[in-house]
This record gives sequence, C-alpha cells and structure tokens, in this order.
Amino acid sequence: MPELPEVEVVRRGLANWVAGRTVADVQVLHPRAVRRQPAGAADFAARLTGTTLGAAQRRGKYLWLPLAGTGTGFSLIGHLGMSGQLLVQDPSVPDETHLRVRLCFTDGGRELRFVDQRTFGGLAVEEAEEGDPEGTPVSIAHIARDPLDPRFDDDAFTAALRARRTTVKRALLDQTLISGVGNIYADEALWRSKLHYDRPTATLTRPQAAVLLANARDVMTAALAVGGTSFDSLYVNVNGESGYFSRDLDAYGREHEPCRRCGTAIRRAAWMNRSSYYCPRCQRVPRERSGG
Repeated sequence: MPELPEVEVVRRGLANWVAGRTVADVQVLHPRAVRRQPAGAADFAARLTGTTLGAAQRRGKYLWLPLAGTGTGFSLIGHLGMSGQLLVQDPSVPDETHLRVRLCFTDGGRELRFVDQRTFGGLAVEEAEEGDPEGTPVSIAHIARDPLDPRFDDDAFTAALRARRTTVKRALLDQTLISGVGNIYADEALWRSKLHYDRPTATLTRPQAAVLLANARDVMTAALAVGGTSFDSLYVNVNGESGYFSRDLDAYGREHEPCRRCGTAIRRAAWMNRSSYYCPRCQRVPRERSGG
C-alpha cells in the first residue's frame, strides 16, 4: 500500500495539474470507487460538477481538494488503497483497463482519472471541518499529523510514544499517534535506529524516541526525493511514473541479504498479518520477549 512519500508525490502532482480548475463533467464507471459516498454515484457527480478544485492537501495517506463554486464546506477526498492511481491524462489517451472515475474540466485540458485494479481505494465528497482553511474532511480529522508536516509536534509525539503500553512498530503504525508511516518505512526507521520491532515503547528513552522520529522523517524524505517506493506497476505518480526508493531500502524486502551495517543476514518475521524485516544483530530481540 502506498505510504506517506508515495501519497505526497501524488499530492504534488495534483497541486500542479488539477488545483484551480473547474469540473465540467464527472463519470463514475464503477460504483465501488465511490462507495463512501452515502447517496451514491449520482450524488458524487452532482456535488462535484461546477466546482473549482482548491489546493491539494494531505493528512497521512489521505488526499483531498477543497471545493469552491457551489457552496462551501465540502472537499473531494481520496484514498489510494492497495492499487489506486490518480492520473492526469490527455483526453486522447485511451481509457485504462481499470478506470473507475473520470473528471473532465471546463478548460478542455487534461482529465483527472482514478484507476484502481483492486478497487480498495475510493473517492468521495465530504463535509469539511467548520472554519478549517485547509478544508480537512470531518472523517479524517482524528488522524494525527505526519513527520513531514511543519506543524508536527516532535516533543508531544516523543512523550506520547513513551507513554503508550504497546510495542514500537505498532505505535509507528497507529495513525492517531503519527500518520503516514506504513510497514515499509517503519522497518526502515527501526533499522536505522537499531531498534527491534517488538521493543516495548515504555522502555524507550527520550533520546531513543527522538532518534526514531528523526530516522522516520529522514527515510521518508529520502524516498520522496526519488518519487517514493515502487515494487510493481500499481504505484505511480500522476504522470504514470514509478518511484525508485526500493533500490535504497536497507531492511524491507531484503530477507537473507547482508545487513549493510554489520553483514548479518536480514531476517523476515510474520507480524500482524504482514512481515517485519530486521537485522538480528543490530536490532536485538527485547530481553523480556526473547523466549517467545
């Protein structure tokens, strides 16, 4: 699933190609793509048609564009799910096999297309938080800010992390604590911090928690610089281009390969229906859990 860097790459593309344009027509080609719209596809299209899309915003893995032109207080929100793509295409380009929603604009220029092979992602027009200049949809207001957000509070995060009664990787994936960090970048941040994924958060010192946050921020910034991480053709930016950070991963997906720090073979462990990749020498199993 795309994580913060990948979604931020898409947000920047929307900001460049879509923001400020007025919607002329909306075509919903698969109802599941707008299943989060309570009144259905016709309502989704009616609420969007004639509106002008505002500046593209992001909270963790969610994207949205505030709407103007037919009243105030609503935003177009999107989540890419496992395979969703928001593509900006010339109208002459043939439809993609898994095209689900098409937005055409009054200027007759490039269309915005939502393509989703597995249809786990989706779009909706939702009410925004009252008085919020960013138009944050009410449904995601509870999601924490992410490490790349200039308003992210490092000290508050460090204190909250150490106060949790959980393990460190679970905490990193808790979107009410810190958003945008998924399985890939959690493993990368933990490897850089020399922390085992099962380390209890209560045992972290303040410096360790601060280092972990800094490493999470650094690895996502590095991924963002090269367009994110693509393991297959499903994650692309708005122009259909893949990211290249998979070449620079230190832990994730490198089972049996040597640790770039000490040479020990990277291991993969089953974890919450996913996988955790770690170095058994650099990231030692917590003492109280070593027998489990």
